[in-house]
Amino acid sequence: MTGAGGPHWSLDRAGDQSGRVAVVTGANTGIGLEMARALAHRGATVVLACRNAERAAAARADIRTGAANANVHIEELDTSDLTSVALCAGRLRERWPVIDLLINNAGVMAKQHTVTEEGFELDFVTNFLGHFALTGQLLDALSAAPAARIVTVSSLTHRRRNATLDYDDLTLDRGFDSELAYARSKMASMTFMIELQRRLAASGSRTISLAAHPGGVRTGILREQNRLVQLVYNPRMTWLTGWFTQGTVEGAEPILRAALDPDVEGGEFFGPGGRWELIGAPVPVEISRRALDPEAGTRLWAVAEKLTGVCFPAA
Repeated sequence: MTGAGGPHWSLDRAGDQSGRVAVVTGANTGIGLEMARALAHRGATVVLACRNAERAAAARADIRTGAANANVHIEELDTSDLTSVALCAGRLRERWPVIDLLINNAGVMAKQHTVTEEGFELDFVTNFLGHFALTGQLLDALSAAPAARIVTVSSLTHRRRNATLDYDDLTLDRGFDSELAYARSKMASMTFMIELQRRLAASGSRTISLAAHPGGVRTGILREQNRLVQLVYNPRMTWLTGWFTQGTVEGAEPILRAALDPDVEGGEFFGPGGRWELIGAPVPVEISRRALDPEAGTRLWAVAEKLTGVCFPAA
């Protein structure tokens, strides 16, 4: 399901986005902010769906610095809290009954074992389960658009050999490892992306589901993921980290390609095409065979519906 989009693409080919409504979760910082900026500066109505309203307001002001008339809105959203997800989805549907683009970007890599009040491991609910619920509750608005896209922000870590979900211990009570918890949440997100595309295609929907990963972006999550980066992560050391990391502007480009390239197909996965898939221009990249397994997709979907209480109307 990868490779249909050609290798050569840049934001210069994105075109005008006027008239389109884009919702970006976790858009107050990092690659989320850069995605929102690129969309807003090209004319889209952009909704920053963020947990922290103050930081979101600062992000909106930052975006408008480069485009004073940018149409940017803020909605409160905490993807680790299913009640927050439901309330946000309701407000979004009421204000924008037609949504053209949903970028499921918000993410966390918990340093210690954390179970939310609703009983979910923090990485699993923030990175996957909350976005599953949000997507399901916005699907009618997305289906009302001429050609909507749902873009999942994933990670190289979904291809880790031990990133398989343990359905008997989704809260990781039997043993917590920060890197593994994150990788498993990204495996869940990727499996969801593929299964959603299967269901959308089977229903004849014009909406498509895709994914992308930013590579080795110099953000807080990268510092947690990579011990080498922890040692050299310093603005004065970019001459060294530049060999395997890139800035947030470059890191946003694979996700923006998934969102804006007119030639992509549902089920594709994009990432940097350079060294170790950590840096470089966005190209189609490999998806783990486990995420492509239809049985895995069906099982995860059933579990996610049960845990969230959200059933997709047309998938």
